[in-house]
Amino acid sequence: MSDPIRLEPGDQAPDFTLEDADGKPVTLGEVLTRTDKSVVLYFYPAAMTPGCTTQACDFRDNIREFDSAGFTVIGVSPDTTDKLAKFRDKEGLTFTLVGDPDKETLRAYGAFGEKKNYGRLVQGVIRSTVIVGADGKVVKAFYNVKATGHVDRIKKELGV
Repeated sequence: MSDPIRLEPGDQAPDFTLEDADGKPVTLGEVLTRTDKSVVLYFYPAAMTPGCTTQACDFRDNIREFDSAGFTVIGVSPDTTDKLAKFRDKEGLTFTLVGDPDKETLRAYGAFGEKKNYGRLVQGVIRSTVIVGADGKVVKAFYNVKATGHVDRIKKELGV
């Protein structure tokens, strides 16, 4: 099994432009410049699946704390904008969701590649979170995370 890219603290975060749930372009560099906040980029396999819904709702329920601590949350999946919009509306998500159907950004962040799923080797999204500082550098990167409890772990690691 070949290992995907793994970003480390201090690495320059790959810039990207992806469409949000409303079909509007979101560029990481512009978000960093406009908000002067750090960004919590979390990568998840598919909208409206049990684990991904749990994780998204955890971010939703803690979004004020992240915002107050100077963090913008962006969820990234290979979903289409239509599916992201349905997911956002169904779950009342108040943070940005962007789609990466070509999986280029997922690969650039080490969030797509070979993984074990029920004992089989498959290609897919590796549930991951990368914290990008306001300067565009990686602060922390978490790979192969569990959906349940991960938001609490990030908050603890970041002092949120």
